[in-house]
Amino acid sequence: MVRGRFDPDDLTDERAGLEDVDDVYEDGAEDLDEDDEDEEDLDDELDDATDDDIDFVVALYREDGQATVIPLEADLANDLEELITQLQRLPGDAGAVGLVSLNREVLVAARVRGPRHVQVMTSDIYFADVFPIVRDVVDFLALDLSDDDCPEDGPVGDLNLFADQGLSEMDLEAMCMEEDELGSDELAERVVRAIRFDSGFSKVIDEYWDGDDAD
Repeated sequence: MVRGRFDPDDLTDERAGLEDVDDVYEDGAEDLDEDDEDEEDLDDELDDATDDDIDFVVALYREDGQATVIPLEADLANDLEELITQLQRLPGDAGAVGLVSLNREVLVAARVRGPRHVQVMTSDIYFADVFPIVRDVVDFLALDLSDDDCPEDGPVGDLNLFADQGLSEMDLEAMCMEEDELGSDELAERVVRAIRFDSGFSKVIDEYWDGDDAD
């Protein structure tokens, strides 16, 4: 049996005023959606860490086997992507590492080896709602803070990023869990000691803090 082609216009309700009602509803729904998006944007917006919040931003790398520690611009403490870009410009037999300590409460580490091999971690995901660079780490790792499986605090990320330099994933995680007692600046010191960069680290950090005092 051949059926006639269905024409949706045959079922159109032509009562006066219904098109206007639909238009008003659709416009109102769009406005509500825009308002919701604006509220979400405001909720997600975080203030940059201030000079008082930033303990230090440093880079570590080895060239011809020589361990080198250099200070980086404090502004990089608010932008993981730019931190990674700056690390990629540094020489290094095994890539370069960036360490960011904020308010002696949270440490962010990034390691780059070539243009595509990037590893990141933070000592405490709790601060993703406080500091933009910690939120950047969460975004880089594609973690969903609203997911029940996402931890509310503690270390997340590539905790094995120093495994080839003598600091295992398990040991780094244990250090991070002690951070409440250590402070993130002391945690960073323990990390650089474990990967044998400590000879130049203390001097650079002292100069970093001296420079802040001078400002």
